[in-house]
Amino acid sequence: MAKHRMHLMLCAGTGCVSNKSLKIREALEKELKKHKLEEEILTVMTGCNGFCAQGPIMVVHPDEIFYQMLTEKDIPHLVEEHFLKGRPVKKLMYTPPKEEAPVPKMSDIGFFKEQRLVALRNRGLIDPEKIDEYIARDGYSALARVLTSMTPGEIIKEIKDSGLRGRGGAGFPTGKKWEFAAEAEGEEKYIICNADEGDPGAFMDRSIVESDPHSVLEGISIGARAIGAQHGYIYIRSEYPIAVKRMRKAIKQAREYGLLGEDILGTGFDFEISVHQGAGAFVCGEETSLIASLEGRPPEPRIRPPFPAQSGLWGKPTNINNVETWANVPEIINRGASWYSQLGTDTSKGTKVFSLVGKVKNTGLVEVPMGITFRKIIYDIGGGILEDKKFKAVQTGGPSGGCIPEELLDLPIDYERLIEVGSIMGSGGMIVMDEDTCMVDVARYFVDFLRGESCGKCTSCREGLESMYQILTGICEGKGTEGDVELLQELGSAIKDGSMCALGGTAANPVLSTIRYFEDEYWSHIREQKCSAGVCKELIRYSVDREECTGCLRCVKNCPSSAISGQKKEPVNLDQEKCIKCGICFEVCKFKAIVIE
Repeated sequence: MAKHRMHLMLCAGTGCVSNKSLKIREALEKELKKHKLEEEILTVMTGCNGFCAQGPIMVVHPDEIFYQMLTEKDIPHLVEEHFLKGRPVKKLMYTPPKEEAPVPKMSDIGFFKEQRLVALRNRGLIDPEKIDEYIARDGYSALARVLTSMTPGEIIKEIKDSGLRGRGGAGFPTGKKWEFAAEAEGEEKYIICNADEGDPGAFMDRSIVESDPHSVLEGISIGARAIGAQHGYIYIRSEYPIAVKRMRKAIKQAREYGLLGEDILGTGFDFEISVHQGAGAFVCGEETSLIASLEGRPPEPRIRPPFPAQSGLWGKPTNINNVETWANVPEIINRGASWYSQLGTDTSKGTKVFSLVGKVKNTGLVEVPMGITFRKIIYDIGGGILEDKKFKAVQTGGPSGGCIPEELLDLPIDYERLIEVGSIMGSGGMIVMDEDTCMVDVARYFVDFLRGESCGKCTSCREGLESMYQILTGICEGKGTEGDVELLQELGSAIKDGSMCALGGTAANPVLSTIRYFEDEYWSHIREQKCSAGVCKELIRYSVDREECTGCLRCVKNCPSSAISGQKKEPVNLDQEKCIKCGICFEVCKFKAIVIE
């Protein structure tokens, strides 16, 4: 095998691909060939590196030099300076704080420093489309171990002892779930990987599949051995084309290597996996709805019991876990339950992958030990709030999660603590909000999303969410009345108590949590007809500060309703009759001359 003095690990996750990382690869290969460096330097297309805000990303090994926001135009200079002449190009690097090394390594960057990778252990280090690279990092050694030296009961005990809980949202102990399915009567059993990730702003499962599909396949195969299943399904949404492509390729490679199919590794264990593409229904994240969809029926939840472990897919015992849960399994088998159980908190073991998005400087995918605080994630890893504005809230758990205020920034994150403060872990979405966020409008946004995604089977969810949305819309439009807040709380309790599945059971969280921590904003909208964040159109007006206006006419040129007029170098005029309150004038003004009242 050829030895290379450098490996260029270029991100080919969805975010970087959309920013033309595949074109960058072509430019790299062209320039390397031009300088006769193609035998010395290898370009490797990896999965998501995690630091999505800085993409396209390339990490140069072995020096750990981190290049960011690359373009095709940067490549000729980069290849000549760094790879030919040995002079790293600092202007193309992500530069940490000034006190750090002048040529920063990846490990010097705060975004990566505080992370602990288990589910994401191979991110940015392997080509996800090459099974040999996964095997070179101990891939499939856990499967070999369980097939040759562990009984199904021993596998389940190891997972139970590790304390691993389902990472799909509910946090049910994984080992117990496997045990129920293993003990269920029936020779035919199924195993399912839930890759139907529908939370706005969440991309944990997609990234794991794109970066390391074999870790998911290996975990599923271990679970199948534990419960006695011979066929598995990966239910993945069609909006993830790169993930679907890489998973299908990984399955094909695993079959060719004798790691899927009949008589795996000569042990007599038969197991097959199929990919099923979902059509994007949010409710399919709930396991009984997912099963209904797999069977070709409308995706609606059903009453439990019986639970899927007793009667699931086509009435057979079925075990369902999500992508992140499966990716943890091989590492637990390889490193032991005691190792894993030392990570995290007493009740929430291990690590958790979060997608950190919103009004935070460093957006991306992070994996951290359970028990870490919001402050550490948002400020140490995320770099703080955009434009150094004031932090207002962070929403966890997807659209049915809760909004957590500044006074809880030092809350240790685990399943129980989040429920206590009115939120949920969910699959790991984390949306950061700043001082310019209206919490009433946020609640309305998520309720609007949820009412559209409700399957409509339960009256409490179907009608309750619609009523909530109408009340919230009235408040945002200045039509709120005394009693609206109390009615929202009453509706929230009714939706929670009367709904069949987790979507309805948690759907009121955005409203109840914003009332709990930001009730003053509700009353400001209702009693004072005021939106302090300047978001709700009907409660604000735009005006011109004539002392600050320079007459640059940027607002005049950009106003879609011709509401602003004036002469160059003179203060402009804003016609309130024509103003549609779109906010474009406020956004384009560089002199803070447009004022929100």
